Formats: sequence, structure tokens, C-alpha cells
Amino acid sequence: MRDITESGFPIKADYLNGEKSGVYPFTRGIYEEMYLKRPWTMRQYAGFGNAKESNERYLQLVAAGTGGLSVAFDLPTQMGYDSDAPQSLGEVGRVGVAIDSLVDMRELFDKIPLEKVSTSMTINAPAAILLLMYQIIAEERGISSKDLQGTIQNDLLKEYISRGTYIYPPKQSLRLTTDIFEYCTKELPKWNSISVSGYHMAEAGANPVQEIAFTFANAIAYLDCAKERGLSIEDVASRMSFFFVSRTTVLEEVAKFRAARQLWAQIMKERFGVTSQRAMHLRFHTQTAGVQLTAQQPELNLVRVALQALAAVLGGTQSLHTNSFDEALGLPTEKAARLALRTQQVIANESDVATTVDALAGSAVVESMTTEIALAAKELIAKIDQMGGAVAGIEAGFQKGEIEKSAYRISQEIESGNRVVVGVNAFMEEASTYLPLEINPQIAKEQGAKLAKIRESRDQSAVTKALADLGTAAKGKSNLLYPMKVALLADATLGEISDALRGEWGSYRATEIW
Repeated sequence: MRDITESGFPIKADYLNGEKSGVYPFTRGIYEEMYLKRPWTMRQYAGFGNAKESNERYLQLVAAGTGGLSVAFDLPTQMGYDSDAPQSLGEVGRVGVAIDSLVDMRELFDKIPLEKVSTSMTINAPAAILLLMYQIIAEERGISSKDLQGTIQNDLLKEYISRGTYIYPPKQSLRLTTDIFEYCTKELPKWNSISVSGYHMAEAGANPVQEIAFTFANAIAYLDCAKERGLSIEDVASRMSFFFVSRTTVLEEVAKFRAARQLWAQIMKERFGVTSQRAMHLRFHTQTAGVQLTAQQPELNLVRVALQALAAVLGGTQSLHTNSFDEALGLPTEKAARLALRTQQVIANESDVATTVDALAGSAVVESMTTEIALAAKELIAKIDQMGGAVAGIEAGFQKGEIEKSAYRISQEIESGNRVVVGVNAFMEEASTYLPLEINPQIAKEQGAKLAKIRESRDQSAVTKALADLGTAAKGKSNLLYPMKVALLADATLGEISDALRGEWGSYRATEIW
């Protein structure tokens, strides 16, 4: 880390005479030294096709210097279907990696040092299954569960608001989420048992205030469930992380992250009576804005991503994924993924933004925006509270409706030209040919053959009993992860375990709110 400027002046760790970082309400950062000793975790989101192909990409990313892996799963896996299920037709391996069984999970993390890397898994409804698979393959290698570090998204409420990859009704989903909290507290103490996501709501159209408010309303609902279960709020909150977007509007995004830290600390202290500083910390991962990538002149996305990454770093993120410039056209190529990582490395090593704490502190515009966003988000959370909380708001269609209004406003501004998007409605050029990464069309067949082999070789009676025991447990109140683990060890598949719960809980169908 450099300690002098290009002009030869010493760089101060902090240029603001006043509120310090690492001190409640943590507006300026959750740690006193922030990036002065080590940078944020450079975590690249990847996964496509089958486990073998994704593993090759992970090994490339690790070799390129990424400090953490973030796994993208295909749509059938996210929805709790095996690759050979009728519902999976045409979707296997397309938007992420197909994981049907322990066999796939072993392939996915082959030669990856699980005791050294931090792994994030973007999975929600089947989060418990994927977490247990990860734990099992680590144990097979002699790695203690207590040493595993990573995060599962496990944020079901935002699925009802923005993404739609839910399986079970909200009540049962919250029960499963709370089971994971309890299990991780006992079995995986270093694991983040939930990453409450504002990112997907932002991608659906939520503005920065809505992104914070709706995310925190969901987090409050999860903590209320944990409290109801008799779990320690401080323990659960200490392993709770968040996931936000970073847009090209650099100043507002920096202010958003500062406001969010402040507001979350206040919520934890005033609403839940937390005294542990770690439990008050807003620890968050950031991803650059996929929705702002354009298929027109895709090379411009390199500039957009650099600005978005800069905003995230200036805003004090704990980890960061930078999108590849070609993602608006298809899955990122190896070169594009490497360039995305290099963007972070340039910011960390060639710029001076990480050489001091909260570099924009004291800026009139950033300080003013921080206050405005924090107050507006607080008011919106209060409105959701008056409705009965996040779940009641979801059932009334409130959050979804507000996001749709915001998304419509943005689209109207782009269409009218009031919001300039370079290459889309201004400074346009004729489209050029670009060849994105292609997915092997044989993957679905290969996954089907692998599943057939598993089902042929396993002890079917043990699988049947384990799934029946899981169904029985689902009727009661015991923690479901323990019978799930038994089922996985008997070689039950992700789809079979999900179906066992579907059989008891049913599948959720959203009611359209007009």
C-alpha cells in the first residue's frame, strides 16, 4: 500500500477531523482502518454449463488472484428441480451451473482448497440442500465444518418481491431460513447463514432508497423469526451479510452505502437492543449493475463497470464482483471475466482510493445525500411496519408495486431521452458482430445420464426412508437440515429432497395485484 502521493506528500489514514470509522453508527465504515491493511475481497460470480466446466473457470479465477468464489446456479437448481425433470427442459446449465447431486458438487469444487477460500452461493429456496452438499464434500476431505467460510444467499422474501424463484409458501420458507440460522450457529460458526439482497430488487427497478428500505424490512423479518425460535439475535446478526448493487451514479451510490451502514446500526441498537458492535456492522457484498450493461457498443460496459466498482470501494464494501463487459450478450468469455477482475485490481493497486478511509467524507454533496437517503429509507421502513411488516407488505403487493413504478419511470426517461444511456439513445453506432460464450447443448443429456447412474447404483430403500423421514419432520417443528443431510448421504438428489418438501408444504403461486 502506498503511503505517499505522486507529489511526495504523506497520505493520511483519515483526512476528516470528526466522526471516525469503526465507531457507531459506522457511517464511515465498520472497521477503523478499512482497506489500509488489506483490500476488499475480490469475489467473482461464475457458473455455467456443468460442474466440470464451471470448475475450470473457478481454477482460472483463483489463479488470476480472486480471493473468493461466488457460484451461479442454473434455473432448475434454483427452483429445486433435477436436470432430467420436465420443468428443466431447455434451461439446464444456461444461467449457471447445474447441480443435481453430491457427484456434481464434488466435481464443482475439485482441487479448490475449501479450507482457504471463501465461497458464496447465490441460492435461495434450496439453500439448505446446497449448503449441506458443500459441508459434506468438505468433511469427505477431512476439513472441519467449523473452518468453512462463505455465504448462502438464503433470502426468500426478496424472491416474492422481485425474482420469483421461490418454491414454498412464505411461512414455510421462513421456517426453513430459520432452520439454517440455527444449524449454522451450531455446525458452521464461521459461515454467513444469510445474505439479504437488495441487489435483485435494484435490478428489477428499485431506487437506492427502496433498495435499502426493502432490504432492511426483510432483514428485520428474518431476525424476528430468529427471536421467535429462541436464537440469539447477536449471534444471528453477527453472521448476517447483505448484498447491494452499485450503479454508475457514483456520488449517490457512495452516499447510499454510508446511509445504509448508519441506518442498520441504529436498527440493531434501537429495535433489537443489540450491544455487540459486530452485530451492528452492516457487512455487505456488492455487484456492479447488470441492468445497466448494454448490448449496444458492449465495450462501453468496461467504463460503466469501472465507475460502479469505484463507487462500491469508495462506499466501503467488504467484497465486490465486477460484471464482465459482454454479459448483456451472453455468458462471459474467459477474457472478459479476467478483465472484470483486473478492473478491481487496478483500483486496489494503481489508484489511491484505498489508501485512506472514507475518502469522500466531508464532501457537501455526499454528506447531504447520506442524510437524505437515510431519512427517506427510515420513513419507508416505518410505512412497511405500519402494514404489519415485510411479509404483510409482500402479500399486499406493496414492495413489488413500488419497484414496478420506479422501473417504469426509468424506462420512460430512457425512451424520452431525459436519461442518457450512451450507445442506446445517444452517440449510437451500427451494431457490430460479437460472439458470446456458447453453452454445450449436450449438457442436459449428460446430466440425465449421470442421474440415471446415481439412481441405479444407490440403495433405493435408504433413499425412500430418508425422504419419508424428511417429510415427517416437515410436518413438525424440528430442524430440517439434519434429515436433509441424511438424505444427501444416501444419494438423494436435490429435486427429490425439494419434492419431499413440496409434498408436505405445496408450491406457492403468487396472486397478481392490479
